[in-house]
This record gives sequence, structure tokens and C-alpha cells, in this order.
Amino acid sequence: MTYTFLQHYWWFLVSLLGALLVFLLFVQGGNSLLFRLGHTEEERMLMVNSTGRKWEFTFTTLVTFGGAFFASFPLFYSTSFGGAYWLWMIILFSFVLQAVSYEFQSKLGNLLGKHTYRCFLVLNGFIGPLLLGMAVATFFNGANFVVDKANMADELMPVISSWTNGWHGLDAFADVWNLILGLGIFFLARLLGNLYFINNIRSVELIARCRRQLITDVVPFLLFFLAFIIRTLLKDGFAVVPGTQEIVMEPFKYAHNFVDMPALIVLFLVGVVGVLYGIGKSIVNSSYTKGIWFAGTGTVLTVLVLLLNVGYNDTAYYPSAADLQSSLTLANSCSSLFTLKTMAYVSILVPFVLAYIVYAWRVIDKKPITPGSIEKEEHHY
Repeated sequence: MTYTFLQHYWWFLVSLLGALLVFLLFVQGGNSLLFRLGHTEEERMLMVNSTGRKWEFTFTTLVTFGGAFFASFPLFYSTSFGGAYWLWMIILFSFVLQAVSYEFQSKLGNLLGKHTYRCFLVLNGFIGPLLLGMAVATFFNGANFVVDKANMADELMPVISSWTNGWHGLDAFADVWNLILGLGIFFLARLLGNLYFINNIRSVELIARCRRQLITDVVPFLLFFLAFIIRTLLKDGFAVVPGTQEIVMEPFKYAHNFVDMPALIVLFLVGVVGVLYGIGKSIVNSSYTKGIWFAGTGTVLTVLVLLLNVGYNDTAYYPSAADLQSSLTLANSCSSLFTLKTMAYVSILVPFVLAYIVYAWRVIDKKPITPGSIEKEEHHY
């Protein structure tokens, strides 16, 4: 296990966690539709209890994603989480608000009332996917930070990286392409949420609305997603000169990465087809309920490919808009060889953890949700 291999290995694991997180945002996407699709108290209860069975998976994956980044690429963690802290704090606060809302909305004597907590769920449904999508977009468009490793010798302020303005992450809104990908992820989350309801809930009128909502959300999703992909393939990218590790601008860099790594093209196309197939068949076939699995698998593959594209093939995965040479690469931002190697041995347990998650998922979703099944459960949201 060479140092270079371990850097690429851990970028793959971090990218996989990020891809799984985007898929699991169906919880947020479903919650954003709570009042739009749920016309009665019974229907809203069905929706809340459907996503409520899975919110822990999303929250845990978000925390694991951050932890893996911290352990394997600590300079990114300190630069992004420490510099763009307003963006990340809003994201984390919305997820904490979601957790509180699930657990307290049905408690007797809660101060805010069930409706208020459900509004919090809707708020997280909008904020979570939008801001996470914008954070990922900065991998392609850059962020306003500088890195100076010489500061480690400063006894008073050994701060390696710093943000160059007072917005600390909110400046991501200044780039329209960050917002475009954020909106693309938001509408994708809504599509996945609808597909999960179709698979998980048995209510004729509610599911009919879900299928109609698919048509409403698929158009803006395709517009925003395709616009971002096309622009990314045509734009200059942040390349790393192998010999000197100098960061330079290379025309069509991300398109070149696909050409140099043809396996990524295949996986990307398979992922896109899977997403479109799951959505399309769920729209045209009123009895089809398995669309979430095709679209979900396609989502994981597509996002995984995009993250691998921005990190592999001598590419700066977190470019600096303030100082080009401060851009972060796999080589200049990773942990030590000892740390990466030790964690690599620990990562052998990952398949067993995934197997447990699959088992728990199957047990939880063994039977579809109906009004009667909720009443029989000891714990419901």
C-alpha cells in the first residue's frame, strides 16, 4: 500500500459516503413535500412516519462523511469546516432541528405543537439538500481561502488556512453555478422522496399525487443538473502538474478526466440511465413501486463518479479562488502514511457495517405503511 494508493483509496471511500448521503437525502426531499402532498392529518402522519424510519441513516451518514474527511484529509476539514463555518453550521443546525422535530412533535405537552415541528421538517427539507449541493459545487468552482503551512511555526496563531472574507461560506451564494447544483440536488431529493413514498406507503390518493409530483419535479431537476454538467465539462479546470505539484488552469480539465478514465464514463451513464428509468417508469406505470431502487442506485453511481472525477487524475479537488496555489489536492491535504494505512485496516469492517444497514433496512420496511399499521406500533412519530 503506497502513499499514493492510500490517498486514492480514501478519496474513493469519502466519495462513496458522499454519494450515499445524496441518496439518503430522500428523507429531506420527502419532508419538503409534507404539506404539498399531505392533504389530511392521516396522510401527513403516513409521510412523517415513512421518512421517520430512515432519518437516522441520513444523519449518521452525514456525520460519518465529515469524520472520514477529518481523518483522511484533515487540511480540507480545517479549511472548509473551519473557514466556511456559517454554511456548515446552518446545514448542521437544520439536521439537528430535524432530529428534535421527529422526536418531539407527538409528545404530550410539547410547547411548540405538532404543526410547528412539521414546519421545521419542511425547513430542513429545503435547506439540507440545497446547501449540501452548494458545498459540493465549490469542489468544481472554488472557495475563498488561502493556505500557508509555514504558519505552523507560529506559536501564537498556528493557523494553516484562513478565509479571505467575512462571509465564511455564505459567499458560495455569490456564484450562480453553486446555486444551480444546489437546486439540482434539492429537486433530486424531492424525486427520491416521492419514489420512496410510492414504495413504502399504501394510500391510493396520496400515491397518485406522488406520481404527479414526479412530473413537476423532474423538469427543473434535469434543467439544473444538465446545465451544471455541461458547463463543468466545458469550463477550465484546476490541474496539478505531476512533477512540481503546481496548480494550473487547464481547458476542459473535467472532460479530459472522463477521457483519461473511461470507466467513469460508463458508470456515469449507467447512473444517469438508472435515475431516469426509475423516475420514468414510476410516472408511466401506475402500479410500479420499485423506482426508488433504480433511481437510488443511479444517484449513488452518478455522484460517486463526479466526486472521483474532481479528485483523481491530478486534479485539485478543492480549488482556491483567492490563491490558486493554495488549492487542495489529494497529495497536499492528506493524513500521514501511518494514519492512512492504519485506517485502511479498520476500513475492512465497512462491508460488515453496510450489510447490517441493509438488514436493518429490510426489517424496517418489511411491510408497507398503512394507517392501521401506524396505530399498532408502540412508537410512531
